[in-house]
Amino acid sequence: MDHHNHFHRREAEHDMIGVRKRMIGAFLLNFFFTIIEFIAGALTNSMAILSDAVHDLGDTIAISSALWFEKKAEKTRDRKYTYGYRRYSTLGALLTSGILVIGCVLILYESIPRLINPEEVMATGMLWMSILGIVFNGLAALRLSGGGKSLNSRSVMLHMLEDVLGWVAVLVGSIIIYYTSWYWIDPLLSIGVATFILVNVIRNLRDILNVFLQTSPPDFNRDGMEKELLALDKVKDLHDTHVWSLDGTFNILSIHLVVNADVTVADQIEIRTKANRIIRSYGVDHPTIALEFDGEDCSQCC
Repeated sequence: MDHHNHFHRREAEHDMIGVRKRMIGAFLLNFFFTIIEFIAGALTNSMAILSDAVHDLGDTIAISSALWFEKKAEKTRDRKYTYGYRRYSTLGALLTSGILVIGCVLILYESIPRLINPEEVMATGMLWMSILGIVFNGLAALRLSGGGKSLNSRSVMLHMLEDVLGWVAVLVGSIIIYYTSWYWIDPLLSIGVATFILVNVIRNLRDILNVFLQTSPPDFNRDGMEKELLALDKVKDLHDTHVWSLDGTFNILSIHLVVNADVTVADQIEIRTKANRIIRSYGVDHPTIALEFDGEDCSQCC
């Protein structure tokens, strides 16, 4: 069992390091492309490209902050953070999602008036920049794909998804505008992409808030686990089952098992060992099991 737990911890640590390396790659790609956008926007005098450059600058800041929080989350527990620093990853996800919401709101704020009163745009410049945007942001998205299941990495992935979809929309829109001069296509596509991303980030924010509010993990089968625990020999009852997650992936549980009053020390060890094995099989990484003896008054300790 100790070997299994050691392997699980090593696997989790390897996953976190992999996430951080992928974030570094995505950050570098996004940072260099932001510089290209600012230069291209100045040379072409295109407000659309400059606006997206500001947006990508916000993405770069979001990725760098997420990278810092992910690194912070790798630290082992100490006297101050007795459960470790994993919550920093979730905090990074919250801040990254907040930046994404602000970005989407700003896009909607700029796009809706232009939908009512379309402005002329440089279709040729949009076309070439959209191709570069798809390449750079597509590479960044590939760097992050499969890069862990933490809420933080999911939030950053939403940033990359927004960028790729945004540039695909710009590509399609630039082609249509080039041949038709329908300038209202540009803000319409921007509104559609912003709305799509906003819906997804709100869902991610719901998961983040559930972690901070210490709700039970959505896929945790409490009834099944308690049924198996009650089936253990010499276990008469259970209560005070508490389960929560540190970062959406690392789950913690505490529970009180009521056992027969005449159980021996050997019986207690066996009950704890079997209970620990059952609880971990339900996706719990850090179980705490308290044994109470039948007839014992534990109203104060609960």
